[in-house]
Amino acid sequence: MLSKKKIENKNQEKIKILFWRVLAGSKGCINRVKIILELKEQPLNTNQLSLALQLDYKVVERHLQALEKYGLVIKGGDGYGTVYLLSPLVESNLNLFDEVTSKSKNCNDDLLLNLG
Repeated sequence: MLSKKKIENKNQEKIKILFWRVLAGSKGCINRVKIILELKEQPLNTNQLSLALQLDYKVVERHLQALEKYGLVIKGGDGYGTVYLLSPLVESNLNLFDEVTSKSKNCNDDLLLNLG
């Protein structure tokens, strides 16, 4: 029988793999991480994220679709002005998010320069 600790460790490994796949393993890692960091502060819509990150609206929209597909962000409402929020999965695993993004060469170098 698996102990609660072993089950928790297996779940954390699965979440880490998801973060590696969706964030660190993608060309858009830096933009996806920036989106998550912005949403960590407050819910925002696509246009607000586009302005805050100085990225094209369609680029932000594409990254939000990918993040939503994998359950990393959720929509708060429908239609124009729909805001995005971090999913409970990300909220409760920010330590794993930080660990993966800090170890990823795709995310880390440029991100530290832009946030530092």
